[in-house]
Amino acid sequence: MIKTFASAALALMLVIAPAIAFAQDTGGKEENPDATQFKAEEVAAAPVVGLPAVDFDLTHDLDDILYLDLSNGQRVAIRLMPQWAPHHVERIKTLVREGFYDGIIFHRVIDGFMAQTGDPTGTGQGGSPLPDLKEEFNSMPHVRGTVSMARAADEDSANSQFFIVFYPRFGLDRNYTNFGRVISNMAAVDAIHRGEPPADPTYIAQASIASDHKPPKFTAPEKLPASAIPAPAPGSADGAALSQSEGQ
Repeated sequence: MIKTFASAALALMLVIAPAIAFAQDTGGKEENPDATQFKAEEVAAAPVVGLPAVDFDLTHDLDDILYLDLSNGQRVAIRLMPQWAPHHVERIKTLVREGFYDGIIFHRVIDGFMAQTGDPTGTGQGGSPLPDLKEEFNSMPHVRGTVSMARAADEDSANSQFFIVFYPRFGLDRNYTNFGRVISNMAAVDAIHRGEPPADPTYIAQASIASDHKPPKFTAPEKLPASAIPAPAPGSADGAALSQSEGQ
């Protein structure tokens, strides 16, 4: 039975952090053109002692790469990091392999902040039939491309919903479980339709783990509109919180 949360829970206010300036570097691999951008941001962020860095190579550790085939005709690759949050990564893999995320919309998408998905009801109050997870907060910063679990007021209430950060939001650090990073095609994430919910929501056509070798859902990917690259810069209202009634 899908679990629902009370619609009027108190929101957690976020600390608005300035966007990190990207220093271009020429070390990106041909098979993953996004790597230079994200590696530059990784260097700009404060070093995290004791936690492994993100591997941007799409040929490594295929069992820890999540593919999201979006309704905009694009495939996004996310590096899952079990070293940061083993139980959350295990949950994502379980739900992905059950087909849970297929067809689910991005129900809350805020310019300069994040895109949230993982609720089969599309309302922000739903989740999976599985038990909630104990928090695995860690010291990895919420930089552009971070993938983190949404939750309700209870720190141990993450279930199936997650969000992808458009711009750095360090106020989320140690308050939400950071479990991965977009390592390819962040432009497709930037193109996700905005709204709460959007009038014409972008959805996950297919989620898969790279080691399962599922072909892309769309055989002829559409080109992204020029307006999608880059995403709009953060505005004064971008410190809005993840609603407690909307996360798992």
